Amino acid sequence: MRSLSIVIPGVILVIFGIIFNFQGQGMVGPETSFMYQNQEWIDNGIIISMAGVILILIGYFVEKKKLT
Repeated sequence: MRSLSIVIPGVILVIFGIIFNFQGQGMVGPETSFMYQNQEWIDNGIIISMAGVILILIGYFVEKKKLT
């Protein structure tokens, strides 16, 4: 159960990172958004997604360690 509390925020971060990346590329969101077609938000989205993947991996290894 402890690993689930790490994995769920990781999944949420990955989803937000993908959304921010797409907004930075101008694929999603209103054109009036400060994130729309902004290179900085493409980079931020990638960083946020990577942080989410790291949390997911930490949760996976916590669960794996708990089983052994």
